[in-house]
Amino acid sequence: MAQTKIDQDVGRFKRIIRGRVRENLKKYITQGEMMGKQGKDVVSIPIPQIDIPRFKLDGNKGGGVGSGDGEPGDPVSGQQGQGNGVGQAGDQEGEHALEVELTFDEFVDIMAEELELPRIEPKGNEQIQSMRGRYRGITYVGPNSLRHFKRTYKEALKRQIASNTYNPEDPIIIPIRQDQRYRHREVVPEPVTNAVIILMMDVSGSMEDEQKEIVRVTSFWIDTWLRNHYKGLKTRYIIHDTVAKEVDKETFFKIRESGGTVISSAYKLCSKMIQEDYPPGEWNIYPFHFSDGDNWSERDNEECIRIIKDELIPSSNMFCYGQVESRYGSGKFIKELTKHFGDNEQVTLAKIENKDAILNSIKTFLGKGK
Repeated sequence: MAQTKIDQDVGRFKRIIRGRVRENLKKYITQGEMMGKQGKDVVSIPIPQIDIPRFKLDGNKGGGVGSGDGEPGDPVSGQQGQGNGVGQAGDQEGEHALEVELTFDEFVDIMAEELELPRIEPKGNEQIQSMRGRYRGITYVGPNSLRHFKRTYKEALKRQIASNTYNPEDPIIIPIRQDQRYRHREVVPEPVTNAVIILMMDVSGSMEDEQKEIVRVTSFWIDTWLRNHYKGLKTRYIIHDTVAKEVDKETFFKIRESGGTVISSAYKLCSKMIQEDYPPGEWNIYPFHFSDGDNWSERDNEECIRIIKDELIPSSNMFCYGQVESRYGSGKFIKELTKHFGDNEQVTLAKIENKDAILNSIKTFLGKGK
């Protein structure tokens, strides 16, 4: 079927919207309003500089509609200009913005296109199965909401032909009770590739609200992208200063900072979680650690390197470390990791100096497609 003019216009308008969203992606990504959105949730995107149509004179010198004083392009009301609606009447043109709505999934797709994120190829044999209902069968009874109209029509047609009541000159098909067919829900096993993301955050005294907000926003988009690839993604949260403990999501993002820093405490707890709950042959595992890079001693740096090398790398799809810049932190830890794992494809390191760097860090973390 040939594409209609209105379909072409709609397609062009959608391309314009996607282009504007991509131009301002960094701003949208760092907005806290996006947090909590998922799936079919609607995202309102303000698109600036949309020209508002105006009536213009057609150039007739005689009378008629639109005749009178004025120049082409003058507002119809005859006023000289409009302000922003606040205070007294102004003489300047206002800026117009149009809000368009995208589903959150559409927004994530645009983000993936702009960052050129590859699709993730899950590891594992997908032997884990979940039971899911699907409408795959037909039955003779059921609610009207599940009536199968095509099958019902065919049954009625066959009955009328068999009983010689079908008239090709007047092809009226009237289903009766015995003709009714309904969709039937069957429970079938479905392969599932399981995944877990273990988020670790330094909450020592050098990590302030700004650093935690950066971690919060970065973690949200990483979690969102992974959920697009894994139906059953689980997220675990670890906080640490000199000791580490597992917390819920709300505590992870709201806890106040205090104390010193022993990074290995978080890595030990993460490794324990993996050993006890997530067999690497059956799970896709993603440990992410965020810190300002200030560890308490060289000895603990060495212990961290050992745990990453011997325990976390062999168990994980990839190990990721994001270092946020702090006015109190030394920032040395990423140098240690770079020295030992800079060429390792299963280790991804990123510096996140401020909110403007969040977008690049997401691309760094997810750009390998692991």
